[in-house]
Amino acid sequence: MRLPRRLPRALAIAAAFTGGASAQESHLPEVEVRGPRDATIGSADSASEGVAEREVFQARPKLRPGDIIEAVPGVVATQHSGDGKANQYFLRGFNLDHGTDFSMKVDGMPVNMPTHGHGQGYADLNFLIPELVSGVSYRKGPYFADNSDFALAGSAAIDYLSALDAPFAEVTFGSNNYRRSLAAGSRTLDDQTWLGAVELVGNDGPWNVPENLEKVNAVLRYFQGTPTRGFSLTGMAYKARWNATDQVPERLIASGELPRFGSLNPTDGGESQRYSLSGKWFDKREAGETTANAYAMAYRFDLFSDFTYFLNNPVHGDQFEQTDRRLVFGAEAAHLMPSKLGSLDGVLRFGAQWRGDRIGEVGLYTTEARERISTVRNDKVSQDLLSIHAQQLVYLSERWRGYVGLRADMLRYEVQGREPVYGLLNSGSGHDSLASPKAGLIFTLSPQNEFYLNGGVGFHSNDVRGTTITLDPQTGLPADRVPALAKGNGAEVGWRFQPNDNVMATVALWQLRLDSELVYVGDAGSTEPGRASDRRGIEATLRWNLPNGLRFDIDAAYSRARFRGTPPEGEGHYVDNAVESVLATGLTYIRGPWTGSLWLRYLGPRALDTRNTVRSRSNTLLNLGARYAVNRHLTLGLDVFNLAGRKGNDIEYFYASCTAGEIASGACGAGIDDRHVHPMEPRSARVSARWAF
Repeated sequence: MRLPRRLPRALAIAAAFTGGASAQESHLPEVEVRGPRDATIGSADSASEGVAEREVFQARPKLRPGDIIEAVPGVVATQHSGDGKANQYFLRGFNLDHGTDFSMKVDGMPVNMPTHGHGQGYADLNFLIPELVSGVSYRKGPYFADNSDFALAGSAAIDYLSALDAPFAEVTFGSNNYRRSLAAGSRTLDDQTWLGAVELVGNDGPWNVPENLEKVNAVLRYFQGTPTRGFSLTGMAYKARWNATDQVPERLIASGELPRFGSLNPTDGGESQRYSLSGKWFDKREAGETTANAYAMAYRFDLFSDFTYFLNNPVHGDQFEQTDRRLVFGAEAAHLMPSKLGSLDGVLRFGAQWRGDRIGEVGLYTTEARERISTVRNDKVSQDLLSIHAQQLVYLSERWRGYVGLRADMLRYEVQGREPVYGLLNSGSGHDSLASPKAGLIFTLSPQNEFYLNGGVGFHSNDVRGTTITLDPQTGLPADRVPALAKGNGAEVGWRFQPNDNVMATVALWQLRLDSELVYVGDAGSTEPGRASDRRGIEATLRWNLPNGLRFDIDAAYSRARFRGTPPEGEGHYVDNAVESVLATGLTYIRGPWTGSLWLRYLGPRALDTRNTVRSRSNTLLNLGARYAVNRHLTLGLDVFNLAGRKGNDIEYFYASCTAGEIASGACGAGIDDRHVHPMEPRSARVSARWAF
């Protein structure tokens, strides 16, 4: 069969974006790069997909490991608690909480946790070792058949290197007693490669109650293969514990009763552990490429939080503990092959996925100084998500190509309540299924301009405790149930402009409609009513490689999020805390012994209540990073965070709370409505030294 001139490249790009193995790990001869290949004219299927360039995102200073996800245009990662807790994410008109509606994978393993003790889709990237990341490929919108749970707003796949240029050891010291040591290396003999890395991190942060973060992290990988066939085995181990300063009432900071970096409960904090073993296998032949991967994970999580202080319990306070103990198993396989539909050439991709979560304990307890007072929920949960998918790309002519895809998901679950009062009544089992069609049409106007039209149905799963709930465990009143799978419909029209290898620009107009925002709230152990919603927006990106080692990047996004239908009495149409405007821009310099990055991120104001009567303040952050290779062995580094010393907030919420003093003075009543803020960290610096052997 005669293939179009772009078809081999399309096969390679599709493998890089959608396969269990990245292009780098698959050793595809068409893609001679260190990480996944970026989407370009002739190979991309939408304007909002791409791959972050490794040299650029590695040059950016990273306050936390999760900051690497900001390599995805339009994504903001902040923090509203201790650094051992998952980041708070924003994208496309969503306050994604800790990951709902944004799917993440690291080395082929899903990061998001369904039916999690703290929040649905909880995605903790603190186990990530940024120096090992080879590429970050991303897609936005529910337009692709192989994207699974939580990918309504978008998805990101983070790949690890299979080999290092040279083994190295690095130490870093910084403000607020930050210290980090990292040792990593690899060894290749014939077609076998071993890679290992060990990381130790400690940090107190700027908080009046020292964070006392202690983190241990390790990776061990074995790879064996040829350019056409091979496999890898990867083991990871991570453990962290920390104290946390949660968000605090702005009224106390304004009155001087509480320092800006103060805490109302010094016993907040947590501990998290993650141990995994995964394997990947690929086989590339002229007839196509087959990839498969499997993983097993043991996970443990304990978190103590206090957001309302003494509002609900004036005697013991409102601190609560959330727990999660689980084993996760999964596997997926996919095949990519040239195809023929009549006289038209194309590419067919199909596959299957399975994920099983065996949750021994997912619990919510009221506590005082980390001592349990009572049990709100204590459940044992088992759930399995089985999926099949297929997507056919067809070259209609030299200028037109398109694809259609279909995804089918079935979720089975069982909840065994062990809380003595309501546990049995809130137990149950069930299943849910969903078919998700996808489609796209691409028109190449010229070698420099390409236009895209994409649409599809996507979903996120809900906490299955919300599908079986009968009574609110806090009040004993009847509780609403949530569907196991919540559907969303999205569409996008986009343009990609690439006049040469040094310039690329994209623009995308998108919309996403959710049937309901009804969710199960892990902080309360019950469901929270929600309404149908509509989000739409525009995104634009520009990448420009300038002379003399400079590169300029700018990403801008504006979103509008509204509830549909008639609002309940006292409510409005605004989706509270939905991000509206994001701007990220910066310069990267890589030449000779010098590497530098100056990066600015702006997060605009947003509605904090559904009537838009209270709005957050904007947040502007400027970071600087520089590296100098003294010789082939020694590299010195300097990172400065919040270079301008701005006093912004990483997160703002608007709700009612009461402190002990307000209770004692009789000023509390039914609660005091106020902004609750978690300040972004002040200006700080870190210095590092790396020795390559």
